Amino acid sequence: MSRQITIGLGVAAVALLFLAASALFTVHQTKQALVLQFGNPVRVIQEPGLKFKLPVIQQVEFFERRVLGLDVPPVEVILGDQRRLVVDSFARYRIADPLRFRQSVGSESAFTARLEPILYSSLRSVLGEVSLFELLSEDRAQLMARIRDGTNTELQRFGVEVVDVRIKRADLPQENSEAIFRRMRAERLREANELRAQGAEVAQRIRARADRERTVLVAQAKRDAEVLRGEGDSEAIRIFAEAFGQDKEFFAFYRSMQAYREALGDEQTNFVLSPQSEFFRFFDRLGLDAGTTGRVGGRQTPPPAPGASSGAPALASPSPVTATD
Repeated sequence: MSRQITIGLGVAAVALLFLAASALFTVHQTKQALVLQFGNPVRVIQEPGLKFKLPVIQQVEFFERRVLGLDVPPVEVILGDQRRLVVDSFARYRIADPLRFRQSVGSESAFTARLEPILYSSLRSVLGEVSLFELLSEDRAQLMARIRDGTNTELQRFGVEVVDVRIKRADLPQENSEAIFRRMRAERLREANELRAQGAEVAQRIRARADRERTVLVAQAKRDAEVLRGEGDSEAIRIFAEAFGQDKEFFAFYRSMQAYREALGDEQTNFVLSPQSEFFRFFDRLGLDAGTTGRVGGRQTPPPAPGASSGAPALASPSPVTATD
């Protein structure tokens, strides 16, 4: 009898332990719990710690209390200035009401499928009113806040609160990028051509100024040279005049010798002159008149033929003339 009682007490103790274990559960600080009774929610627990529930007839579902993230695929939007932009964004949200969340979507995976179109709609609605310049300016934070508020308005029925929405990357579509690249290249080429044209203009201006300065310098140098040459000629004439004034006969002789050297220095030159020409007046003084035999260039010159007119011209050799006593 005592043995049966002992066994019964042991079974009761085990049953009590099982019931106590099934009645107790722990809510982690990163979780929040929803107590269900026969599938119907009866209580929401958001505070961490050891909690109690009715064993067997009540179950517990846990939901994340932390901020969750969702990276949505890139989407193409049209901005307010009719430019197309591929926006890659992400959202941070948390479950604010586990009961409403379970009633509306049931699980996080099902909620993700509902969140993406809502976020896309809010992005298109806000970005469709602004230009690309505003999107890339300091007003971007305000635009993100507007997108977040618009998304929260749609997510109130899900018991979810969007904490933040950010744009990770905003690029132009591939065809637009290529067109912009071509336009940028054309613009750079135009600027390069303008710079080259400006450089050529400056270079031409510098060359023109240099040519003008060179022309001025050459003209001044020629002017100075002409002045100096004129002064030298004037001094030479003065010296010759003084010499002519001192001895007229010697000056005339010296000038004639210079004329002979200049005129008869080239052996390929012939002169047809009269024997009584003033050019040969000093030949007469040396005994080399038209009636005598002289030596011209080392050759004997025959006398004029009989009957020849005294005024007939004589052929003078181009060779230098040397006279002997």
